[in-house]
Amino acid sequence: MPTYHALGDHTESVQIQYDPKQTTYADLLKIFWQNHDPSACLSRQYMSAIFYHNDNQKALAEETMQKESQNRKRPIQTKIAEAERFYDAEDYHQKYLLRQQRGLFNSLELSKKEVINSHIAARLNGYVGGYGSPNKFEKELPNLGLSVEQANYVNQLIGRGPMS
Repeated sequence: MPTYHALGDHTESVQIQYDPKQTTYADLLKIFWQNHDPSACLSRQYMSAIFYHNDNQKALAEETMQKESQNRKRPIQTKIAEAERFYDAEDYHQKYLLRQQRGLFNSLELSKKEVINSHIAARLNGYVGGYGSPNKFEKELPNLGLSVEQANYVNQLIGRGPMS
């Protein structure tokens, strides 16, 4: 497996596994287009890209890029390419923002594989990074299985303060 510093010609990306009963590929593409600047001309490492897994995904990616280009002044630089082998980032890159909160991260007692695959770790990584409101956290909290101490810590980070 390549390392971050010895990978060579690569593009940093995420691989999303989703339940089509919960969301659609079209919804994911909408989020993709809304949450970055696809007209930025960046190096291969940080370029805007969509990696598809089948012909339907390719067609939908191309269709949404065409529609998106009509709403942009600058040309879209996003590359659409077939997905090839995906490499997980090295351990220290996994849930990077959550790892910066060492007490919270360590209290989760996750194995290396669980850090990568844990829905809870992914959600907490977003919250501690500032992506999510105190109200959303409160609604989601019963499904996260956190202790009172863990919940209080996250609440303090996102501005709500400790739970009573």
